[in-house]
Amino acid sequence: MARARSRVTRHRKHKKVMKAARGFRGGRHALYRTARETLQRAMRFAYRDRRRRKRDFRRLWIIRISAAAEIRGITYSQFIHGLKKAEIELDRKSLAEIAYHDPAAFDQLATQVKTALAG
Repeated sequence: MARARSRVTRHRKHKKVMKAARGFRGGRHALYRTARETLQRAMRFAYRDRRRRKRDFRRLWIIRISAAAEIRGITYSQFIHGLKKAEIELDRKSLAEIAYHDPAAFDQLATQVKTALAG
């Protein structure tokens, strides 16, 4: 019995890799082996950075909240503690949006936090 060859399967697999490698420079988009290696590396970066993006955004939100709170004479940690005491349940993303786009509303939050900390 003749040996089965994977011509169609291999061609499909190569085609899939080469399609994903479009836009790569040099042999990385033209040569199968280099394209596959580059693609594997790119996929590792993509996997890692999907997780890193969450960390980066949280850092950005904390920086924005901290800056807005310190303008109003309160530290970030005191601000978060005061929010919990005042039973205001806003996540950092929405707090950062308020601080960035609606300073008047953030002023109100800051006054509520200060009264909760004082009392």
